[in-house]
Amino acid sequence: MFQSFDSHANPAQGGPRLAALRARLAQAGLAGFIVPRADAHQGEYVAARDERLQWLTGFTGSAGFCIVLPDVAGVFIDGRYRVQVKAQVDLAHYTPVPWPEIKPGAWLRDHLAAGEVGFDPWLHSAEEIEKLEETLAGSGVTLRACANMVDAIWADQPAAPLGRAFAHGDDLAGETSESKRQRLAEALRRAGQRAAVITLPDSLCWLLNIRGADVPRNPVLQGFAVLHDDARVTLFTDAAKLDDAVRAHLGAHVTQRPPAAFVPALRSLPGPVRVDKGTAPLAVSRELEEAGVPLVWGDDPCRLPKACKTAGELAGMREAHLRDGAAMVEFLCWLEAKAPGTLTEIDVVTALEGFRRATNALHDISFDTICGSGPNGAIMHYRVTQETNRALHKDELLLVDSGAQYRDGTTDITRTVALGDPGDEARACYTRVLQGMIAISRVRFPKGLAGRDLDPLARFPLWVAGQDFDHGTGHGVGAFLSVHEGPQRLSRVSEVPLQAGMILSNEPGYYREGAFGIRLENLIAVEEAPALGDNRAQFAFETLTFVPFDRRLILTDLLSPDERAWLDAYHASVWDKLAARVGDAARDWLGAACQPL
Repeated sequence: MFQSFDSHANPAQGGPRLAALRARLAQAGLAGFIVPRADAHQGEYVAARDERLQWLTGFTGSAGFCIVLPDVAGVFIDGRYRVQVKAQVDLAHYTPVPWPEIKPGAWLRDHLAAGEVGFDPWLHSAEEIEKLEETLAGSGVTLRACANMVDAIWADQPAAPLGRAFAHGDDLAGETSESKRQRLAEALRRAGQRAAVITLPDSLCWLLNIRGADVPRNPVLQGFAVLHDDARVTLFTDAAKLDDAVRAHLGAHVTQRPPAAFVPALRSLPGPVRVDKGTAPLAVSRELEEAGVPLVWGDDPCRLPKACKTAGELAGMREAHLRDGAAMVEFLCWLEAKAPGTLTEIDVVTALEGFRRATNALHDISFDTICGSGPNGAIMHYRVTQETNRALHKDELLLVDSGAQYRDGTTDITRTVALGDPGDEARACYTRVLQGMIAISRVRFPKGLAGRDLDPLARFPLWVAGQDFDHGTGHGVGAFLSVHEGPQRLSRVSEVPLQAGMILSNEPGYYREGAFGIRLENLIAVEEAPALGDNRAQFAFETLTFVPFDRRLILTDLLSPDERAWLDAYHASVWDKLAARVGDAARDWLGAACQPL
């Protein structure tokens, strides 16, 4: 099993560890310290060594931070984790803070009259610290960059990861590393920049056509890189991660150096040097500035090209989704025959991974499967453990959000299914979520629009019923890379214009605490829309995911004729694409599941 069911949250340890941290802060003359869920690469998923927020507080979510002050320790969490955090931290010592509704600067001004608050400059971007300092201007609170205070008290902190890198074929990448490096170096020269610093692991893996094993569920190599204006790359990572085959793949124009050489190399670079203000750690720009190296703020040169998938990457993603869709159909057929019976959430997760393993192509799961039955479905990023494992009960909903890493693509799919008869209220909520998903799937939109412009389409059916969901409608997805990829998003806060080749999730939901959760998710790719009307330049979405929706949960009278037509056509495509890929029992199940409404 890739997924384990051990509990990583221990609220009982939160109090003693908090006391130890406060003692260390007092010794350092600090009034507080910021503990983010981040590493030096600003990735959403971090290695065990960098799970400082989890170690200190017990909170295991993929986003958030804690600000420790002498009398209060606020755990800042967004709408996905409002339920989860209350179960994972000791509420006698930690106070959940709704974020971003409450900003850290405003919270600090309210809870600290004066003093220095420490932060590790390798774990925060320059943009993040700049915004916080602006909010604190005029108060008695200031920030101080310092050594990491959590590391100072974490006696058994794991070592840095040493996962082995491997080549990612040019046929799957759709472009050689040499071509990518030349293309991006030319852009640097046009901008008058001598080099760009790359700190995001998925960026350097994309640029070099390699993959790694340093972070759970994400096939990335951790390291830093400098792309020079002559297309050379200096890669700063542990030599033990690169075998002879990878070195040969990288070629003569990629030079490996140890991580300790990164800062001296920064200080000796000829400028101007491009640094991404929003993703690079503040320490990078400070080292350049202290050494007098001219600095230019600019986007990571890999992020946007990486987001716009090549023809080879799109072809791989399509095949990965058909393979994964067949595994999902086998799983759903099995589930309908077995559930609820004596099944538990762990049984469901174990079985689903087994069906994916049976493809003989599974590299890893793309994240720990979210499998929430009944009230656990309302915990948006619920991860079942031996302690929380719940039996499936009749007349409930079951939410399963899962994905896989295959060499040719990354998948992410959510289906909510009925375990018996959950009632018409649950069906009405499910149908509204489905309507929002269909709206995104069907939309044509002018070029130049961003995710924030489309996000309301997924919410409208819920809004008119006085309902909503507290997460974005969709995130970017990498091609055999991170399942959460920027800069593209379907979200109220996303201002990045969508472009052809970008892949996103389409996953509206609805959650009723203590009762049930509903989420439906397909992956979609931005494509040129066929000519229509007065031939305005428009985009549309290609659906990549093909797995039936639970027809038992659809109130067809709520659907418009166009929505019903889309759903019938989608199910016809599911049958056409997957019927020959599944066994006899699953084929019979699929035929019934794909019948027209």
